[in-house]
Amino acid sequence: MIPGERKRAHTRIVRLTAAFIGGLAMLAGVQVAAAQETVRIALPTKTYFPTIIAETAVRQKLFEKEGLKAELTVYRGGAEAFEAVAAGAADITLGSCAIVAAGINKGVKTKAISGSGLGYNGWYLMVKADSKIKDVSELAGKKVGITSAGSASDLLAKWTVSAKKVNFTSVPLGGGGLVPNLLSGNVEAIVLYSPLSFKVLQDKTARVLIDYGAAVPQHLSGVWLASDKLIATKPELIQKINNALFGAMASLKSNRQDAIKLISEIDEIPPKVAEAELDGNILKLSSTGEMKAEWVERALDLAKLIGMTNLAPASEVYTTKFMPVPTKP
Repeated sequence: MIPGERKRAHTRIVRLTAAFIGGLAMLAGVQVAAAQETVRIALPTKTYFPTIIAETAVRQKLFEKEGLKAELTVYRGGAEAFEAVAAGAADITLGSCAIVAAGINKGVKTKAISGSGLGYNGWYLMVKADSKIKDVSELAGKKVGITSAGSASDLLAKWTVSAKKVNFTSVPLGGGGLVPNLLSGNVEAIVLYSPLSFKVLQDKTARVLIDYGAAVPQHLSGVWLASDKLIATKPELIQKINNALFGAMASLKSNRQDAIKLISEIDEIPPKVAEAELDGNILKLSSTGEMKAEWVERALDLAKLIGMTNLAPASEVYTTKFMPVPTKP
């Protein structure tokens, strides 16, 4: 073979080899994508800690590392997010032990798969800064905004009625409607969660009547939950979800500056408010997902105290089969 032909043949071999390798890489990529299983996560509202955790897991590709593709959908409140799981429109959400227990005896079979909140840190009963109301008793006969019926804000409103012996009307406004309706005077007070609570405190547009983190007895206040059907048919999926979510929790707790930046971006809030959310709430959340019988029982006792009836026993509310093995970024 003459030199020119030899060179051209070598070039063709190099090109064919490159094309073959490129084809293999594309095929591998298709196979990885095909292997990914979609998990649908229902988030109770946008600016709330479950959204921070799930979004962090997405942005750090923790679901991908578990072979999952996460689809996040924001709802108007915890009750609607729970209904999405009950209807099969979502795979998991964050809710309360009480909503799980109430649903079981109504034929909605779900279970808590990991613990998250151990109290209502960052939750407050709030009025406008210039409101004439100085004491909870002055809310008698007034309107108090909550996200939705059956949500954590509804539970806290009912706890207030029971513990403070005051009767008011709870008005479902959705997570995004609480602050606007308070400031416009449509309601006299709202049950508000962090980081929005920290934002209005820093803006000095609202003030606190009750700090629920301090006032309500400690219990398992927030749990990640899934349907019994999904738990039974896809236990590997449940384990992978827990791994990714608690990988995000570990990341948020281990790197302060990155956490503040992420919280600020996800919730679209100033860094100063994001820092308050980190210190006042995120750092106080569970790092392990642990759930104890006494924590669940205390949560159900609280639900009964506020008038919730026909609740399933604590043993039916949760499972400890899926203790998280946090995914590393």
